[in-house]
Amino acid sequence: MTHSWYHSIRSADLFGGVPEDYLNIHNWFDETKAFLPDLRHRALRHHAEGIFLCEQVFGITIENTVRQKIPVRLIAEQHIQDDLGWIPTVEDWLCNLEVQPWMTQTPFQPLKKSMLNNKLEPSSQSNNPGAAD
Repeated sequence: MTHSWYHSIRSADLFGGVPEDYLNIHNWFDETKAFLPDLRHRALRHHAEGIFLCEQVFGITIENTVRQKIPVRLIAEQHIQDDLGWIPTVEDWLCNLEVQPWMTQTPFQPLKKSMLNNKLEPSSQSNNPGAAD
């Protein structure tokens, strides 16, 4: 589906209530389009873990306008299945990601204790709540 409003209409048809009851959940799944405006945005939330993240954000159930409690998981599953036809895992998305050279390099240089001591100021110890007065 191309827009979260259409997901919401489908949710209202499936679970009762009005599309506005479901719009926040469907917007949450698709808000990743803001920084990756093509179908790859789905890799960030359109998977099994995304369903559980959705529950953490919205709770286990929502109450629609006809006062029915609807499991958020069912709404999330509907969104992903409507978009993809199935519910992939994070692994399903990432195993298809081509590793780029920049992903395997790290500029990390371990901080040496002598460098750390030079950066600490004597006054910073007085801000330590565990330090003796």
